[in-house]
This record gives sequence, structure tokens and C-alpha cells, in this order.
Amino acid sequence: MFDIGLNLTSPQFAKDRDEVVARAFSAGVKGLLLTGTNLEESQHAQQLAQSIDRCWSTAGVHPHDSSHWTDESAELLYALANTPEVVAIGECGLDFNRNFSTPAEQERAFTAQLALAAELGMPVFMHCRDAHERFLALLEPWLDKLPGAVLHCFTGSRQEAMDCLDRGLYLGITGWVCDERRGLELRELLPVIPADRLLVETDAPYLLPRDMRPKPASRRNEPAYLGHILERIAHWRGEELAWLDAQTDDNVRRLFGVTF
Repeated sequence: MFDIGLNLTSPQFAKDRDEVVARAFSAGVKGLLLTGTNLEESQHAQQLAQSIDRCWSTAGVHPHDSSHWTDESAELLYALANTPEVVAIGECGLDFNRNFSTPAEQERAFTAQLALAAELGMPVFMHCRDAHERFLALLEPWLDKLPGAVLHCFTGSRQEAMDCLDRGLYLGITGWVCDERRGLELRELLPVIPADRLLVETDAPYLLPRDMRPKPASRRNEPAYLGHILERIAHWRGEELAWLDAQTDDNVRRLFGVTF
């Protein structure tokens, strides 16, 4: 198991970060990809990845922070991307649900990061919420220039999944699929995702799986719970857990070029 989406820089992990990582590895997680969501967090994620065995990081600017994008942002991400720990550009993309940054600001930052990833020959780690058509329109011209791309924390419709898969994207699936209130559509479309395009993640500390028994005393999600998510995905796809575990690990190696 490899957690491709972990917000280890979150203040929720400030007091017990080492213990969180230790619990994950004790639970069978083989590697962690720490998410960079803005310039400061990308630097922090890279520093953590540098200090923790079997950890890597992304470097990028989330659509929520796109209003702060400048030419200097690209220069800093370029420098981070040239460190051994950083294996993808992102988290980048579009979020028209909350619009903490304007759509125009988001599109500028997203396109700039796609250009940077293409220049560096790196995969992209992406976010899309309520912006599917525009997201694909901006992404499509870059796809043949990128070695790979994952839409992390995918929660879209079957048609949106097919649109992404038809363009060669990987899909990251989280504990959202374990939510009986809002994850049922995602659960039903799991079998249409080719096994060689599936990645698993916790997005911790967010999205604690609602169906865990016993339920953790804290509402905080942890990478140690990745096994539960993977087991549920394998069950709903009708696949052997060990086989899907090995397949998703291979997907990680192919997309991010990491060895674990």
C-alpha cells in the first residue's frame, strides 16, 4: 500500500507527526506522498520527505491559493522540483465550488504549473471540483507533453470518470467511497476504473472513512487507515485484496518513478 495523498504538514499532525508516520508503516503502508498545497506547505512537505524514510512530496499551488501566484512562484516550484524528494507538480487544478481565488486566477496558476511540469518532464497531481469541462479544456493541450497525471480525491460522476480515463489520467480514490451518505455513486463506478489506472489515498487528516469499526475516537483521518480503504475498494470491485495492493503499488512506481 502506498498513500498518494497525505497532508502531513497539517497543524492537526503537529503534536504527533512522528507517531502518525510510525503507525502507518506498522499498519502495512509502504510509502507516503506528502501533498504540497501552496509555496510554504510545499517547502515544508519537501523538508519532511527529506527527513522521513519512504516519503516523497509534491510541490504546487492549490486552486484556493491561486490568487497568490506570481512569476516567483514558478521559480520556487522549479527549485523544489529539482530536489530528489519532489516527484510531482501539484496540488494544482480548478475549484469553482468555493472560488477562494477567482476562476481567472485559478486558470492562470493551473496552466503555469502544467507548463512547468511539461518543462521538467514530471507528472501532475491535480484537483478538480465543479469545474470538469474547463479543467479538461485547460489540461488537454498538455497531456502529450506530460509523463503522467492523476486526479486526486476523485468524487465525480461516471461520465467524468470516463472522460478522465479516456485521456489517460489516473484516479485517486479516498475514504469518500466509504461514506454511505455521499459516496454511493463513486462506489458503484469503481469497477469501471481499469486496475492499472487506480491509486489509493487517505487525504488525511480529512475524509475519515465513516464505516470503520470500531470508529476512531478522533475524527482525524490517518495514513494508517489506508488498508481499510483499500480493502473496501477491493471488495466493491470484486478483486483479491493482495492482488489490488500489488497493482496499485505498481501504478505508483510507474507514475511517480519511486522505489519502495
